[in-house]
Amino acid sequence: MAHLWFVTLHPFDDGNGRIARAIADLLLARSEGTSQRFYSMSAQIRKERNDYYAALERAQKGTLDVTSWLRWFFSCLGRAIGDAESILGSVLAKADFWAKNGAEPFNDRQRMILNRLMDGFEGKLTSSKWAKIAKCSQDTASRDINDLVEREILVKDEPGGRSTSYSLAPTS
Repeated sequence: MAHLWFVTLHPFDDGNGRIARAIADLLLARSEGTSQRFYSMSAQIRKERNDYYAALERAQKGTLDVTSWLRWFFSCLGRAIGDAESILGSVLAKADFWAKNGAEPFNDRQRMILNRLMDGFEGKLTSSKWAKIAKCSQDTASRDINDLVEREILVKDEPGGRSTSYSLAPTS
């Protein structure tokens, strides 16, 4: 409610939205009684900017019934927490991978590409992309990949052939 009323009062010429988002984050942090938070309501509102402005306009016009605003706000908060859980999940999976495989002998190219795969690599990883990203020859890329396939860290995707692609092997 503090966010809504601050934006509605609009006390400054500029920066009201940023301050309102900071107020929302501050009050959420205080309500949780912890110094650690892994989500950002402010970042989620910025991500959903168009829906935010629509919800704000609906709340500011009419009868001053803020039910629809609260529904939108709490739904947005749920999405912010969900996004944080997803990010934390990938961070923990990456930490787990390196905890299990940190002693394995990887060259710098392999470490770089494995980290990229765990960070959400766009598209399919092929030996050509490996060579381009790692700035190495196609033969070196193939050796790096084959080494990781043999150690069951990478798996070949279906179908194979000339456009063979690779993914991280599922972890148990």
